[in-house]
Amino acid sequence: MELATARLRLDALRAGDAEALFGYRADPGVCRYQGWRPAALADAERFIEDQSALAAPAQGRWFQRAIRRRDDGVLIGDVGFCLADAQAEFGITLAPAAQGKGYAREALHALFDWLFGELRVHRVHASVDPRNAPSMALLQAMGMRKEAHYRESLLFHGEWVDDVVFGLLVREWPDAAGKGAGIAALR
Repeated sequence: MELATARLRLDALRAGDAEALFGYRADPGVCRYQGWRPAALADAERFIEDQSALAAPAQGRWFQRAIRRRDDGVLIGDVGFCLADAQAEFGITLAPAAQGKGYAREALHALFDWLFGELRVHRVHASVDPRNAPSMALLQAMGMRKEAHYRESLLFHGEWVDDVVFGLLVREWPDAAGKGAGIAALR
């Protein structure tokens, strides 16, 4: 799976991405709300190696793609999804220098178009710690609705945290897509 937008390319992680991936995924400000934290560069290398063994998305398995700036190919983040019964859970991570520039919204717009169109997914959803205000705002900006707020339901990095679930149905996506003005997906 390779997707392109006006400013981004979503494609496979490569061995040469390990240092950049480790750099932002191990950053305390970035990994605070992430389930996977690489402890060493070798962890990022193994992660990329494991992902490179996946030729295509598979039911029940996370499929991670690089988010690169289209003009220079620099890795600025990654986005992943897991398919289950015509649904896709997703997550996105951006390097600190890439945050606040609309890249996450642009990448998710392309991903949703592909999931709803190509894979005929019925629903996408994401789970977020409500203290992660930028992620909460992003999901709402994507037209997603808050479906649940579970109080202290996850033991995460040694503390009990809340979990908020956002969802979006395929039939809601054209309306939500209209909110993404300025995002041009290229095929």
